[in-house]
Amino acid sequence: MSDESEATGRLVRESGKLSALTMVSRVLGLIRDRTRGALMGTGVLADAFTVAFSVPNLFRRLFAEGSMSVAFIPTVKAYLSEGDREKTEEFLSSMFTALSLAVCAVVAAGVAASPLLVGLFDSEPVETTVLMRMMFPFLALVSIAAFFQGILNAYGSFTPSGFAPILFNLSFIFVPMMLGGLAANPARAMAVGVVVGGTLQALCQLPYVLRFGARFGLVSPRRAFSNPGVRRVLSLIAPTILGMAAYEVNGLVSTSLATRAGTGAATALSFSLRLQELVLGVFVVSVGTVLLPELSGLAAEGDWKRYRERLTRALDAIALITVPIAVFAILERFDIVSLLFRTQAFGDDSVAQTAGAFFFHMLGLTFIGANRILAPAFYARGDTRTPAWSGIVAVGVNVAAAFSLQPVMGGAGIALALSIASAVNTGALIVMMVRMGVDGLGAALGAVALYVLKLLAYSAVAAAPVLLLRQPLAEAFGGSRSNLVAYGVPFALSALAFGAVGVALLAATKDRAAGFLVSSVAGRSKRRSN
Repeated sequence: MSDESEATGRLVRESGKLSALTMVSRVLGLIRDRTRGALMGTGVLADAFTVAFSVPNLFRRLFAEGSMSVAFIPTVKAYLSEGDREKTEEFLSSMFTALSLAVCAVVAAGVAASPLLVGLFDSEPVETTVLMRMMFPFLALVSIAAFFQGILNAYGSFTPSGFAPILFNLSFIFVPMMLGGLAANPARAMAVGVVVGGTLQALCQLPYVLRFGARFGLVSPRRAFSNPGVRRVLSLIAPTILGMAAYEVNGLVSTSLATRAGTGAATALSFSLRLQELVLGVFVVSVGTVLLPELSGLAAEGDWKRYRERLTRALDAIALITVPIAVFAILERFDIVSLLFRTQAFGDDSVAQTAGAFFFHMLGLTFIGANRILAPAFYARGDTRTPAWSGIVAVGVNVAAAFSLQPVMGGAGIALALSIASAVNTGALIVMMVRMGVDGLGAALGAVALYVLKLLAYSAVAAAPVLLLRQPLAEAFGGSRSNLVAYGVPFALSALAFGAVGVALLAATKDRAAGFLVSSVAGRSKRRSN
């Protein structure tokens, strides 16, 4: 195996380990949402929780997930490569201090301004305000967790950060059960679970951070913000926060529009996005997380040939996963939603609302997946402005489309607007990437586009047996009172038929991307056996 193939195989294997942990987390996330649906359905209380969590979650994405990865990880890697332990500890302490001050200020302001923030939504004001104030401290906890994750990823360790969300979801599920009647209502019990889960996310990673020898503490604010590493992080993070802020404000606009589309629309959109994020979180985000440090190293070395090859192989892998899943999910959307969420409280209307939104969310799955790979390719070059401006354009498209489509299509129109905007974002990123001047990159990205069309054709063929089986399966199992039988069995049999045809087509055409994924996994298994 060549050095490039071995390196890309390592990317696949590391992504695979992270994907396995993420799969567990996402499954628990579905159980979490099913518990939420069973307790509150898509009623007023459910909408209040959805709205209340959306605001601190917005700031979580700004301070934690995206921006920390973009700016913090490359900077930590640079310090580690220098081998100066004292300078590294000084940077970590300064960064920890700056982050702590920033998030504590935002939490305090958020708690104080919660009534004003709630006023932006057509939601029950009193309960929503209480819930928002309860959940704002989650921001500080999850930001510290992201700080720990950044350190671990810079050291090449991804498993602890993959395990952390599992604890969050377990907390979300079991804390409300443990509280029982001690909480005023199920929404407040879940809010406590959110805060406890954020605490566990941070604490479970700390021992691994210390094991790598990373040391940090609090320093004076002046010392923290004068540190060159912190200044570099802030310079890199500023355009990212601008782009992400626009995107998250767009999310708030969408939620606000959903609350005006009728009772349950906001919650239905939330559940639909959860299903979409199951695929993105398990497969796409894992690849992007591992890909960023890899591409950063290649960019620093100026090895643009391997940079191009690594990027296009990652895009092929994402297409191979997302295109068939999107087609199948659209076909089986009612069975999927019914299997996962249908209860007495989450009845026919709730299923129909969620499935309608899910249809249009799935149209944009491949575009969102591509964006999660293309953006790190820019970040690896130290370019945070291009993805930010592309994201801002996409946000403008999303808001305009949502305002236009929501009066006509309700919550489904808001979901369609997101897919349209994601496609625009993908197109803009590809145009900018071709202009980077990397030799052969334009042709390689063109080949990826043709590969997507090929997968669409294969998925259309694989859809035929699913359509033929739909009525017989519904007649055979639809009368059962068990969701697992009534919806799970038809879903499983349809998935087997779809997958069998798809795999046969890939094997018959000796698909390179599929073959490479198989060989990478097989290579890992062989090395373990030896």
